[in-house]
Amino acid sequence: MTIIGKIDIEKYKCVTPDITTDEVIITDERIEHIRERHPGDYDRFRSYLPQIVSEPDYIIEDKRPYTAMVLKEFNEYGEKFRLSLRLVTPADNKEFKNSILTFLKIREKEWNRLINNKVVLYKKE
Repeated sequence: MTIIGKIDIEKYKCVTPDITTDEVIITDERIEHIRERHPGDYDRFRSYLPQIVSEPDYIIEDKRPYTAMVLKEFNEYGEKFRLSLRLVTPADNKEFKNSILTFLKIREKEWNRLINNKVVLYKKE
């Protein structure tokens, strides 16, 4: 398990109002999943993870309960990312932390498709 950082609970209340912690982690199993499914993305861009979860550009509705699809663009590099974040609620084990499920770099076309065709719960002002 790797500690990533913290979220602003107020921003993520658009997904579920009863988030129990602001801490975010990623498990070794999820790191391996990302490395297998999206080769190079985790190792090249993992330093972006704290900023992606703490300063999202968009939070999109995810089909999985208590899960946020987070979008973040880094203008200085022209790179866009999608991250899935499972949020912890009172129904979960009290020792659980908010956890990154997957993470990948996306193209402009996919970025636009998500923003235009999915339910946007939060947009950075």
